[in-house]
Amino acid sequence: MFYLKLRMYLLLTIMFALIYMIITVIGVSIGIVNFYFYLFISLFMIFIQYLVGPKIVEWSMRVRYVDEKDAPQLHQMVEDLAKRAGIPKPKVGIARINIPNAFAFGRGISDGRVCVTQSLMHLLNDSELRAVLGHEISHLKNRDVITITLLSVIPIVLYRIAWHFMWFGQSRRQREGTNTVFVGLIAFIFYFITNLLVLYASRIREYFADRGSIMLGNRPNSLASALYKLVYGSVRTDKEELREVEGIKAFFVNDPTKAINELQELSQLDLNRDGIIDNKELELISRKRVNISFADKLLELLSTHPNMLKRIKQLSQYR
Repeated sequence: MFYLKLRMYLLLTIMFALIYMIITVIGVSIGIVNFYFYLFISLFMIFIQYLVGPKIVEWSMRVRYVDEKDAPQLHQMVEDLAKRAGIPKPKVGIARINIPNAFAFGRGISDGRVCVTQSLMHLLNDSELRAVLGHEISHLKNRDVITITLLSVIPIVLYRIAWHFMWFGQSRRQREGTNTVFVGLIAFIFYFITNLLVLYASRIREYFADRGSIMLGNRPNSLASALYKLVYGSVRTDKEELREVEGIKAFFVNDPTKAINELQELSQLDLNRDGIIDNKELELISRKRVNISFADKLLELLSTHPNMLKRIKQLSQYR
């Protein structure tokens, strides 16, 4: 865990150094050299993302918040897990989408929101649902949500900068003699780099949250079974609905767009074909070496979530 934390802190330092550097380069190219201008722009972008981020998630996921009367069991689980985690009880919501999954978001621990999708409630048993909620509560406790939300704005802004300077900078280049296409190309390169770093940060936070769910009293095999069920639940989901969540899948417990490949891998763990991963099956994977192909490693590099086989292998170490 210490190694994961160290990697996360180093990543945060690199990300904010990169965004400051690219803004400085762009400012110099258009004749602005004031240090405080760059600092103000960087902080302003972060602040805007902080303000509007939760609303964008609510709108994208079609979230409806529910009270204890509407979903008593869900509220009871969230309240107990939040108490165990030592954080305020988050708002509880149901997302009106058909992909079985759960997610957490908000501006901080005191503004946390935990949501499940409608189809998730019918897919998991109580212990599996509790394990998934523990995963999301851990995201809030570790402040993963706000970290990824703030980091995500960096590649988005760099992409917009690159697009503007490469395609709409011709008049400025003719007027001021600046090489705006070159600036746009540099911004695009840094967009690609920072996007990879955000994906890496997202994968680290998933391991943190899995571990956090176990520390809140959930069994490793319950979370492993929940992940397995989420995978084959996603396989049955309409492809058009999967495309609609492409831009926000980092918030989910797993990446539903990778479900077909993951199901082929995970089905090897379900030895008795009963649709769950029990303690015995989890123990077997703990003693096996997980071999990931080059293609899978490349796919993981470009993913918001860790390779599922590696993730369950890590869960097996918490038994």
